[in-house]
Amino acid sequence: MRIAICDDDLREQEQFVNALRGWDSEKSAETFIDGNALLEAARKTPSFDIVFLDIYMPNENGIDIAKELHGISADTCVVFVTVSREHAVDAFSVHALHYLIKPVTTEGVTEVFNRFFETRRKRRESIVLTIGTQRHTVFLDQIMLLENENHAVNVLLTDGRRLKVWMPLNELEKKMNADFLRINRGIVVNMAHIVNMGTDVCVLKNDIRLPMAVRQKAAIRAAYDDYVFDRLANQKSPKKRGGGC
Repeated sequence: MRIAICDDDLREQEQFVNALRGWDSEKSAETFIDGNALLEAARKTPSFDIVFLDIYMPNENGIDIAKELHGISADTCVVFVTVSREHAVDAFSVHALHYLIKPVTTEGVTEVFNRFFETRRKRRESIVLTIGTQRHTVFLDQIMLLENENHAVNVLLTDGRRLKVWMPLNELEKKMNADFLRINRGIVVNMAHIVNMGTDVCVLKNDIRLPMAVRQKAAIRAAYDDYVFDRLANQKSPKKRGGGC
């Protein structure tokens, strides 16, 4: 397990490490005094499993650092550590796993890791995409569509970002789950984001309209109908799904 502690106060770091060892004497953590050093280390593999991040550091905002961390690896859990509850709402808006008030105790660390392992048990499916020279972990339910462009694929995410992946659409499609459906030769959509399956056009959220393959329209519609039927059936006996952290 890869654990990080980011706090500009070395005494607070030492206290935190002692609390961590009080939870598990065999666990160790990488320590950082600023966000830039943390982000540089986060780009190495494997990704951090969990990061304990001070919100208040000189010339840095922990909320912004957390957003960058999730851009590097959506699978990294962030726990904010601070002396004030002032930014608690902002912390959870970036899907923080927990929010610890200083001084950090073994009891607090134990509660965090109980949540961490419960979240991992319910982990959302994700994929690692290589964008340029960097690797990004993206949850599959964040992906709206895959669109072929020459020898690359444009990946549209729910937050509006477009990631360009240099690999054939067929290969990337194999990495998706059963929520994804090819509606024409060059486009694969996430059926969870379809708002209307028309006769000739598939409409996604944000009024994204996509043409359907003429000869496969009946098969495409049938696959989508089966998907909707299965989801309605599952809602009668809902299963809990994990969230980000």
